[in-house]
Amino acid sequence: MPSIPYSHNASLWLLVAAVFTLAGVVKGVIGLGLPTLSMALLALWMPPAEAAALLIVPSLVTNVWQLRPWPTVGPIARRLGAMQLGIVGGTFAGAWWLGAPHGVWPVVALGLALTAYAAWGLTGRTLHAPPQSEHWLGPLTGAVTGALTAVTGVFVLPAVVYLQALGLSRDALVQAMGLSFTVSTVALGLALAGQNAFSTPLAAASIAMLIPTMLGMAAGQRIRSLLSLVLFRRCFFAGLAMLGIYMVMRELQR
Repeated sequence: MPSIPYSHNASLWLLVAAVFTLAGVVKGVIGLGLPTLSMALLALWMPPAEAAALLIVPSLVTNVWQLRPWPTVGPIARRLGAMQLGIVGGTFAGAWWLGAPHGVWPVVALGLALTAYAAWGLTGRTLHAPPQSEHWLGPLTGAVTGALTAVTGVFVLPAVVYLQALGLSRDALVQAMGLSFTVSTVALGLALAGQNAFSTPLAAASIAMLIPTMLGMAAGQRIRSLLSLVLFRRCFFAGLAMLGIYMVMRELQR
């Protein structure tokens, strides 16, 4: 898979900007999906490590924004602190063991992760985690999420499943996802930098992609008030499943 050229290729960068705009729209509507969708689409024509590097700044800024309201960050951070440590440890361990995402198998892993995530989303099922299990299930979930983050650049699984299983209110759940995604983004950025996979050109491009991302997120927030959220989620997860299956089949047939 060819590396993205750092030249004045306007059509290429317009395509990249369109991906981040679309991913921003999705996040604006349903509160997640920015790294998942952007990684899925960008990985179709560039190495996963470069796609992951491009999403660092847009993902970090939008997730920090999602952390609001600030007064309630402390309690949710204390409750999920062990999980966040697991995310950091899992990401660093995965990056140290496997290096930056590259080659066929990271793309296959990403496709499988996307398909599993979409299948779970389409069922609409919610698991329940007993409060007494949080002291061990939280760190374990974080470590697995971190390892998958290092391999694929996507950090929704199994973190989102676990957070939904805690029975949090809608606002607390959105804030908890923002916290976990922020920690995952920072850990992934540091891991990529440690593997020399977050170069100056990629960092500059990542900063530039913040503009279309924020525009898309603003549009998504407007769409949210006009569109059935249930219908949008079904379309999103169905499309994600088809894309994940396509990625796996394409790579395995090479």
